[in-house]
Amino acid sequence: MVTLAEVAQHAGVSASTVSYVLSGKRSISANTRQRVERSIQELGYHPNAGARALASSRSNIIALMVPLRTDMYVPVMMEIAIAVATHARTHGYDVLLLTGEEGPDAVHRVTGSGLADAMILMDVELDDERLPLLRQTDQPSVLIGLPADTSGLTCVDLDFGATGALCAEHLALLGHRDIAVIGEAPAVYERHTGFAERTLDGLRSRSRELGLRVLHRPCEGGYDAMALTLARILDERPGTTGFVVQNESAVEPLLALLRQQGRAVPEDMSVIAICPDQVATQASVRLTSVAIPAQEMGRLAVEHLIAKLEGHGEDEVALIAPELTVRASTGPAPTAA
Repeated sequence: MVTLAEVAQHAGVSASTVSYVLSGKRSISANTRQRVERSIQELGYHPNAGARALASSRSNIIALMVPLRTDMYVPVMMEIAIAVATHARTHGYDVLLLTGEEGPDAVHRVTGSGLADAMILMDVELDDERLPLLRQTDQPSVLIGLPADTSGLTCVDLDFGATGALCAEHLALLGHRDIAVIGEAPAVYERHTGFAERTLDGLRSRSRELGLRVLHRPCEGGYDAMALTLARILDERPGTTGFVVQNESAVEPLLALLRQQGRAVPEDMSVIAICPDQVATQASVRLTSVAIPAQEMGRLAVEHLIAKLEGHGEDEVALIAPELTVRASTGPAPTAA
């Protein structure tokens, strides 16, 4: 392993000069700085993380809290996490991934131990137990998600309320009047997870304005669960002609079941999905969808957090406007309906 002393010898400067170049604590001439940086690059020197943290009172680590639950679509969560890690690295920060369901204990552990300089929290609930501790600490933090009360917090998210409204508007414009929402697993709503609740609120509110009837049914996902959910929907509302699916695991089972029942998409039934573009475009019918902007959510969270770490970030809510892409799964409501 290359040492600081070896970098100094290679650059023809003192060890203290190399240290000042790394820490930025003293002004160093441009020529000397360039020599030191060139030596660092050529020798492949990496400062000792522990020593650097002691010297600067910073760990250069961001803690990312993302409970990996079986009732959530993990690929989306991990895509956001990768985006956070990638963008954090461009600012010189590494990411510590905390995946347990520790809640407030994890926040207390990070803030009390100096493990990280700042935190990003995912899987945010409307009344999230972690938030009182966040408001009490001076450590910078950003939420990817929206709780009921955003005061004193910085939040980044897709505007899920507008997403639900956009789905209702699209189906109404096509003449549909009875629509069903196939939602996440029941546990997601039992926890009052923000994105699911806000989507439903936005869709119901806009549907009332447009004269649509809405039936919401949570679904565990998978073929058997989807079969029971679809049977229940069509039994309660046989005139249903439009579906909004906010459950990636239910998308393909729903399309398969509709085919088996002789219901053509979109001639008999229209389907909109709230999902990653990859899920929408690779389905057996290319789905009209509102994309989950995972990369943008991760990038925005890091940018807001870095601004806080540098002392000029303000608490705010940054919502990404939804975009609906029309594909092959939606069309005019059947005239018989």
